[in-house]
Amino acid sequence: MDVESTAQHFRLDGKVILVTGGSRGLGRAMSMAFARAGASVVVSSRKQAGCDEAAAEIAAETGQTCVGVACHVGDWDDCDRLVDTVYERFGCIDVLVNNAGMSPLYESLTSVSRELWDKVIGVNLAGPFRLAAVVGERMAAGEGGSIINVSSTAAVEPGAAEVPYGAAKAGVHNLTRALARVYAPKVRTNCIMPGPFLTDISDAWNDDVKAAINRMVPMGRAGEPEEIVGVALFLA
Repeated sequence: MDVESTAQHFRLDGKVILVTGGSRGLGRAMSMAFARAGASVVVSSRKQAGCDEAAAEIAAETGQTCVGVACHVGDWDDCDRLVDTVYERFGCIDVLVNNAGMSPLYESLTSVSRELWDKVIGVNLAGPFRLAAVVGERMAAGEGGSIINVSSTAAVEPGAAEVPYGAAKAGVHNLTRALARVYAPKVRTNCIMPGPFLTDISDAWNDDVKAAINRMVPMGRAGEPEEIVGVALFLA
């Protein structure tokens, strides 16, 4: 995919976009595309160093304003701080992309501790809820905006190794529909449901996993990060 060409069809000049989980993988690809389309981008993830690195690369390549702000989305106080920081810097958020997620490995369902369960739900569902509530309320009171939640095919077809993650992402689907009603008509809320993508997470896949994915996906392969940017630009 020619990301540069695609970005020119969905200009976002003057827009401010916050992307959680934006320092790598799909989040980084979307952040780069938004900047290429003319937006100012706030890249957020847990580690400030990673945010700064991604923001510097995006700014250098696109010439757009891109800043990094660390946030642990499972911590609601941190979510509120992130939103306040962006509003203090830019005065608004036009697009919120709830992309941060995690799916830790476990040996069996009985080995899933309450701590692991709470962490997965916190990052994948509770955090997006809080950010969408705080940002959506401000959007609805102002000029409006767009909220984009990033889910997973695990929400509807979970595997044995992603039960807590799949349950959280199923909640994201419900949350998306509810938010669309709560903040309409000034705020649009939509959800992207990716299948397997070749991000840094895929480095841990062994040959059996890769072969199974290739059999499962109609195209016969996992996606490349750049292939998500078209729908992200459209929804933004």
